[in-house]
Amino acid sequence: MTTVLIVDDQALQRLGFSMLLEQHPDLTLIGEATHGAEAVRKAAELKPDVVLMDVRMPGMDGIEATRRIVESGGRSRILVLTTFDLDEYAYDALRAGASGFLLKDAMPDELVAGIRAVAAGDAVISPGLTRKLIDAFGSRLPGHTPEQQRQLARLTNREREVLTAVATGWSNTEIAEQLSLAESTVKSHVSSILTKIGVRDRVQAVIFAYDTGLVRPA
Repeated sequence: MTTVLIVDDQALQRLGFSMLLEQHPDLTLIGEATHGAEAVRKAAELKPDVVLMDVRMPGMDGIEATRRIVESGGRSRILVLTTFDLDEYAYDALRAGASGFLLKDAMPDELVAGIRAVAAGDAVISPGLTRKLIDAFGSRLPGHTPEQQRQLARLTNREREVLTAVATGWSNTEIAEQLSLAESTVKSHVSSILTKIGVRDRVQAVIFAYDTGLVRPA
């Protein structure tokens, strides 16, 4: 059973999402919030598996709410809804720690699949699209922190190669072919990389690779 918190300032939008969730017995709506501050409070109280987060809301927006929920160290994962795929809000949400985003006009099946994927620990956005976002808004990259540099130093040479390939947008299959590895070995490397650099998913790994200068915006 996957529990979901819906965050949107529009009542009709929240109603539509709740009706969609009711159609799937493995998804349970445990709360709603109308703005970012309420989302942060309810995420702490209810501990949902997934927070379905609108980014453009009055008061505290979804980006700041995402940042605070992620920094709290809870288990909730954030799936952001935005208007455009190459959207500054989407970029900022990913940097804040969201596990992915979907467009607001996504089909119902896409939204349900996205919630399930995020709950399972996957990222709901391709590394390739993440790279396009960083290329578009990469002039705002803050640079690496001392802790990120220490995390990067923990990686083996092979793990750095794999991380660079992930940040380039390659799939596990493509990485296996390019580096002459078994795909299962690539998966093991990716899992080890995520643990060593302290991120939740491949999207955050891509951002880490750019922050540390391992790869650079086009």
